[in-house]
Amino acid sequence: MRKLAMITFLALATPALAEDLSTDTMLGTTMEGVQTKLTEMGYEVRKAEMEDGKIEVYFVKDGKMGEVYVNPENGQITKLDIKS
Repeated sequence: MRKLAMITFLALATPALAEDLSTDTMLGTTMEGVQTKLTEMGYEVRKAEMEDGKIEVYFVKDGKMGEVYVNPENGQITKLDIKS
């Protein structure tokens, strides 16, 4: 019974533990890796492309649109813009 209760709790709590993006977030060094990480974090990826040597990804989460630029050399976010 306890095991079932714990599994149910974890299943329900997981969305509440979704990560938010910040300039400290490491997303990956490939376009596919960045898209996968964002999807795992609960973001819906709309478009991804290379621009000026950076991985640029447009996304939506909780009704808010945004874009993120990632340095493919180290996976670090160089620019993050979330529109209200």
